[in-house]
Amino acid sequence: MRWLSALLTLSVVAVYCSQAKEYVFSDSSGLGRRFDGIGGLSGGGATSKLLANYPDEQRNQILDFLFKPNFGASLQILKVEIGGDAQSTDGSEASHMHNSWEENYHRGYEWWLMGEAKKRNPDIKLYGLPWGFPGWIATTPQDPYVIPQQTATYILKWIQGAKTYHNLTIDFIGIWNEKAYNVTYIKTLRKTLDSNNLSNVRIVAADDNGWAFVKDMLKDKDLADSIDYIGSHYPGTVSPLDARMTNKQLWSSEDYSTFNNDTGAGCWARILNLNYVNGLMTSTISWNLIASYYEGLKWYRAGLMTATEPWSGNYVVESPIWMTAHTTQFTEVGWYYLSHDQGVGRLQSGGSYVGFISLDKKHHTIVIETMSHDHSVCVRPPLKPYNVTPSEIILKLEGSFASITELQVWYTKLEFAPGVDDVIFQKRQPLKVTSGKVTLSVGVDEVWTLTTVTTGNKGSYPPPPQSKGFPLPYLDEFDEGYEVSMEPFNLAQQTGSFEIMAEDNNKFVRQMVLQPPLMWCHNLAEKMLNRSFAVIGDYSWTNVSVKASVRLSPVNGTKGVFLAARVNQGGCDSYDTTGIFFYIFPDDKFYILSQDILRTQVVSSGRIKSNPGYWNTFELLVSGEGMIGFVNEEMVMEARAPSLATSGFVALGTDTWGLADFDNLLIKFAPLP
Repeated sequence: MRWLSALLTLSVVAVYCSQAKEYVFSDSSGLGRRFDGIGGLSGGGATSKLLANYPDEQRNQILDFLFKPNFGASLQILKVEIGGDAQSTDGSEASHMHNSWEENYHRGYEWWLMGEAKKRNPDIKLYGLPWGFPGWIATTPQDPYVIPQQTATYILKWIQGAKTYHNLTIDFIGIWNEKAYNVTYIKTLRKTLDSNNLSNVRIVAADDNGWAFVKDMLKDKDLADSIDYIGSHYPGTVSPLDARMTNKQLWSSEDYSTFNNDTGAGCWARILNLNYVNGLMTSTISWNLIASYYEGLKWYRAGLMTATEPWSGNYVVESPIWMTAHTTQFTEVGWYYLSHDQGVGRLQSGGSYVGFISLDKKHHTIVIETMSHDHSVCVRPPLKPYNVTPSEIILKLEGSFASITELQVWYTKLEFAPGVDDVIFQKRQPLKVTSGKVTLSVGVDEVWTLTTVTTGNKGSYPPPPQSKGFPLPYLDEFDEGYEVSMEPFNLAQQTGSFEIMAEDNNKFVRQMVLQPPLMWCHNLAEKMLNRSFAVIGDYSWTNVSVKASVRLSPVNGTKGVFLAARVNQGGCDSYDTTGIFFYIFPDDKFYILSQDILRTQVVSSGRIKSNPGYWNTFELLVSGEGMIGFVNEEMVMEARAPSLATSGFVALGTDTWGLADFDNLLIKFAPLP
């Protein structure tokens, strides 16, 4: 009876194989669109803040995981915020021109980050986009297009500064992130770039949620000629027919923004394929590049990896890094997608596949994803239900693919069952191609890369140091390790711009913004939060003391400054920030204690002894239900802590826009009551 059992087994196998779906991969009938690369976005805003002052060893490792070819994410595009002194999600980034009369191309950390990316990958493309603008740009509130040439020149100078001071060539420039575009401005920007020998800098428009820009472009040939790429945000993998008919390259120029656990990795893997399969989008850029900002701020861990502890050096290489690698390590910008149904499409059992080919047709790559609905939901937009089931598939290789005899295999399997480990970016034995065909059994929540490229690599370093909380006591005198114009370490500016200055052999921090910027956050624009502030530390702090030296400028100075504890938030809701705010007004010799940043909920006020025009010290101590304030070591306030202020960051800032200097920042745990 053994022969009967064998016969039945063969019959079952034959039936199973007969059900295998065949998918053709061929360049014989032409190619699809040019592949423009996968990228990450630093900014929008201050999302790389804590990375800049990591210890050198760990910082270099992190940068390798992001940018080094054939190591980690191997990103092909780096998009950065052109700082505009305005809060733009998790913080504000400094403008290269706070005022019309000055320029400075050493502020902030985006120059440094672009340089590090280029150092690792000279071929990486650089892309700049403003979220906000300094206030002097506009003669009317919240409109940077009133004088188009002025705004175009402002952007031109940023591009020129990148080259002159950092030897960075900017490849792409955008208009205004997720805000109104202006046709005259776009044309002016194009002419301004061309007349300054920057025709190589290509314009992406309009970096908005949706495709409304296309309608104007189709009506205006000069506008269409001014731009090269149509960029949409969070398109949900689809693009309208009129966009696809423009013959412009389509980009998902901001996408993802999802918590970077395995579900976030599933989201990223799915859209990297489907943005092209469904929408013909040839580039997808992740917001954000790296989650390197404090927990407690908005969109915590919405990056490809996480690095939030420069004091310890701890970081986490999250699974979205390796989902990126499945494409980026086996393609290059300038390769081509295959045509739909000839190497691009959907699997019958759920999931998708895309085929790539090098321009010389010597290298070939296929990426397959089978991410299930519940394990690949992005934060936005909503995802309609669908099913994925395991299946046997046959890849039929034709055209230049027919010469392939062996395919390298890289495999990821995300496991969502407790106690079952993921398989992440695993190199498997090569697959032999037989008679131009490859048979593959694909499961659910998997990513496969089949390629002729042999340089793939899962880079690694020894485990980083253990995670630990923000160290107290913490003293920053702003001298050691700082250059003039740098942003102070660990002070995460939420509004305004705080920079290192030097005078009489002493370095200190100065708040630089003199007038309200053009806000990206509509809440801040409407509420007109007219002050700067920066947070530091741990969102869970309760009993804490914060002390600093302060000096107001006699010219363009603010009226007052504050120290704060138990600060509940920053970001676009900064106007509604609560906590314990100890304001002092040295020139006018009084203080105000408030439980909100806008001083609408005043707890107490009174007189102080101060030294107008000179350095003064002040301190806020909060412990349990009590709080004490000191000015020049003299206690001036003692009160009961507001019940709504239970824990939060430490903060410092100004009462109005204008210059103010801070030094000798000291944070300690306060003794228990």
